[in-house]
This record gives sequence, C-alpha cells and structure tokens, in this order.
Amino acid sequence: MISFATKIIHWQRRHGRHDLPWQNTRNAYRIWLSEIMLQQTQVATVIPYYRRFLRRFADIKSLAAASLDEVLALWSGLGYYSRARNLHRAAQRIVAEHQGRFPRDFETVLALPGIGRSTAAAICVFAFGARHAILDGNVKRLFARRFGIAGYPGDAKTAARLWRIAERELPRRNVESYTQGLMDLGAAVCTRGKPRCDACPVAPECVALRCGMIGRVPAPRPRKALPQRRTQMLVLLHAGQVLLEKRAPSGIWGGMWSLPEVAPSADVAALCAQRYGAEVVTRAALPAVAHGFTHFKLDIEPQRLGVARVAPRAAAPGVMWLPLAEALGAAIPAPVRRILAGL
Repeated sequence: MISFATKIIHWQRRHGRHDLPWQNTRNAYRIWLSEIMLQQTQVATVIPYYRRFLRRFADIKSLAAASLDEVLALWSGLGYYSRARNLHRAAQRIVAEHQGRFPRDFETVLALPGIGRSTAAAICVFAFGARHAILDGNVKRLFARRFGIAGYPGDAKTAARLWRIAERELPRRNVESYTQGLMDLGAAVCTRGKPRCDACPVAPECVALRCGMIGRVPAPRPRKALPQRRTQMLVLLHAGQVLLEKRAPSGIWGGMWSLPEVAPSADVAALCAQRYGAEVVTRAALPAVAHGFTHFKLDIEPQRLGVARVAPRAAAPGVMWLPLAEALGAAIPAPVRRILAGL
C-alpha cells in the first residue's frame, strides 16, 4: 500500500507549485520572509509585497539597519502588523547574536520573535533540508479530513492530535516535496469551501469524504458575537498637508502613523487647539469606514477639519504634517489609507 506521504510527494511533483518567488532557493532570509508574510494571507496577495520588500531590504542586515517606519510603510495594507514588527526585531537579533546569518538550529529559529513551531519547521525544511513536521491552517484542515479529526483545530486537545499525526506521517526522505505538497494540497484542493475531492491524491482514504462529513470537518471556530466599537478619526488639513500621529508601539496598528483618534463625544475643536496648536475653521463628516479585526469590529467616523493656524511642524513628538501624497506613502493602516485616498 502506498503511504500517505508518498502520495503527497508524487502529487506535488506533478501538480504542485514550483515557480513561486521564494521557491528554488536555499536563501533562509527569503524563505523566512515568505513564511511570515504567508501567515493568514493568500499567496496572490503576498507576491507583490514580497517583491517590493526584497527590492528595499535585500538581506537581513539591511532590514535590521532600517527604521521600523520604513518596514511598516512597505508592510502597509498587508495587515497583521505585529508580523512586521517581529520581523524587524528578529532581524536585529540575528545581526546582534548571529553576525547577520540566519541560524540553522530549529530551537534557535523557534526562539526568534514571531516564529512559531510550524513556521520554524517550514523555514528549516526549505532553507536547510531539515526534517521537521509543519501544521499550518491549511494542513490542519487536510489532516482533519483525511484522518477524521472532527474537533476545532484551535482547541488544545485537537491541535495535539493533529501534531501527533503530522509527526507520525513525516517521511524519512523527500521532506521538502512532502512539505510543499501539504501546503499546495491544502491551499488549492482541500479548500475550506468547495474542496476538489476528485483531484485529491488521498481521497480514497479520506475519512471525512467516506462519512459525508467534508463540510463539517474540521469543526469551525466556536461562534461568538464580536464587540462593535466606534471611534472618530480627525483629518486635519492645512495648506495641502495632513496631520499624522504615531501610535503606541504595541496594540492595534502599533508603531504606525495614523490619523488622530478621539472618542465620538470629544470636543474636537478644543482638543485640536490644545494638542496640536490647530485652529479649526471648517468641519465636515466624511463617509464612515468599517474595519474588522480578529476580536472586534470598528466603525470609523472620519471628520474633515480645515485648519487656519498650526503650531510649527514637529512641535510635538510623534506628530507630523505631510503633503497628502507623502502621507499615502507612509506607514499607515489600510483604513486610514482609504480615508486619505478618498480626499
């Protein structure tokens, strides 16, 4: 009987992806960057960001030497910005502790900021030809269906069962083709909705398919209503420039430049005069913007404020006035970009 791993390897060689920008290389930096960008993000979305990032930061040392603002500006729009902050921190640690060379040891890779067990395994497999099991979201779904694991993969017990399977099925040879095959099969065939079971090399042994449970395995995340929050964002405009304010290093959009954010009930004119030395002379509501996060939904109510007099540029730390075109190129969150582009 042909093993699970052998079927995956043969399928990958005939039908898998072989020409992605981060394939056909042993460059650990490029592989690491791709694995971080691909977390919770589709390949088609990642490719242009990946190429732009490498044009600016060709290696670990150039990334480590850059400012966080530069890194976040290139990441802007890709989402999950903690990935970019951790990537920058990890690059600085690699320069400081490993002379700018990406470490080969699995435990050392795992200890870097922003790298979990599956990501560390993928990096070590593709960069160094090591033998480690992966278990990203797509692979969890593939294993759950093929081996009949019905629970929610985010549950600790279910995750532990899936990891045991991942370790058990890991072949002795051709680990790179096997690992890429799992990724390709999960992304293109064993999809969340409308899986292509007729094209799957392990369909004859698939427990979920045999039991008519493809649509119910794995179990979805337990549903709970997401909190709804409201905020005002202030679009202060003066002489063709817009005011941006740097957010706190941690939390939502940590370290990025954004529009000033105030409570819906705030006295906007008084706040602008006190905080920015800005005299508001015109005010108009802009179209609301809805933005979703993992744990809550945010309704943004932008206010366009015409300003007659302002304090000198950079009078306050973490505040700057920029021409609109420059602001659109700064490290700003996606909804702020939408608001400014609408001007």
